[in-house]
Amino acid sequence: MPINRLYFLLFTTTMGFRSAAVLGPVCFFLGVLFICFNVDHRVLWGGLSDDVVEDGFQFYGTFFMAPPAIKGMLHGLVGVAIIGLIAKLHAWDDSAMFFDGSSLAAMIFALAVYLTVVVPTLRTIATPLAEDTRADRIEALTILSAGNVIIGGCMGLVLVLQAGQEYARRSDAREQARLVAEGTSAEDKGKTKKESKKKQ
Repeated sequence: MPINRLYFLLFTTTMGFRSAAVLGPVCFFLGVLFICFNVDHRVLWGGLSDDVVEDGFQFYGTFFMAPPAIKGMLHGLVGVAIIGLIAKLHAWDDSAMFFDGSSLAAMIFALAVYLTVVVPTLRTIATPLAEDTRADRIEALTILSAGNVIIGGCMGLVLVLQAGQEYARRSDAREQARLVAEGTSAEDKGKTKKESKKKQ
């Protein structure tokens, strides 16, 4: 019994670390995207005035010129989240296949949007080529803002799926505990009846 309990504690602790490896980076990315949304919502829905465009150029130019350590940390957190999801998916039960598999698909889609949309448009905004006009940079700013919104939606979907998985796990644990309690009470009643018959 102590060995089984120790195994259970180790297993749940490992699952906790896996969930933290997913939720930590996702929440961090949502925080970064929320900061970007202060510019994105003005670009997408507030009208492209000269002030909005210049603010977007300045903001994303500073963002693109961030020190390599910050960029490395962001990219490293992407790897941590993907590895955490793969580790959770390794359980390969119904919960892992649905919740973790869908989360991994959303994360891969967000990564694809980042590599194919965000990075090229950031380069056009921050370090334009000689043939890039102001109209090209404004178009890149609009596409970048839309890409950020899509990535934010993917990160939110990952959080919802992980929360749903935890809710399903707790509901299943409560149901199993109820069934065990009912089985134990039924056994106790059976023993009581047998003892009463023996006494008679």
